[in-house]
Amino acid sequence: MRTAQITRKTKETDIKTELYFDGKGTYEIETGIGFFDHMLTAFAVHSGISVKINVVGDLFVDAHHTVEDTGIVLGQAIAMALGNKANIKRYGNFTIPMDESLASCSMDISNRPFLVFNADFSDEKIGEYDTALTEEFFRALAFNAGITLHLNALYGKNSHHKTEALFKAFAYALKEAVTEKGQSNSTKGIVEIVRK
Repeated sequence: MRTAQITRKTKETDIKTELYFDGKGTYEIETGIGFFDHMLTAFAVHSGISVKINVVGDLFVDAHHTVEDTGIVLGQAIAMALGNKANIKRYGNFTIPMDESLASCSMDISNRPFLVFNADFSDEKIGEYDTALTEEFFRALAFNAGITLHLNALYGKNSHHKTEALFKAFAYALKEAVTEKGQSNSTKGIVEIVRK
């Protein structure tokens, strides 16, 4: 059962997350930011990963803490649900068209976190969502999940379309990368880490 439940509470956010990799893309999502909910819903539906995410954040300040901390917790949940990552395909790559926009995602679930993010947005906000937070979300997720992640908005004009294409490309690439294959996909074998 590839599942995880995480609760994280700080002075800035209170987040409860449940994740089930082998679900059917069901979702219960409430972050207080409509467009961000829309993106997380797209992630769940297109990845096939069932998620529950409830966030109470300091939106009276701005959306930054809510979006970044959600990325942290979702990344931690992905890492927890995958365990030692021994039996997964590991690599994922997908390109998504969204009307005039095209975005690609390539990833390696390697425990070597890194983010390459190339996207320019013509709008500073989509509803109450700051477009600059897209990069912050994916950085937090990649570093907490242990993913080498490359995201590129190749072209497009509409900020909504470009952002949604990025989230959907990530969803499909992750769906591919976590496919179980019954053996380790690394010349190193399984890395055992002992913490005391």
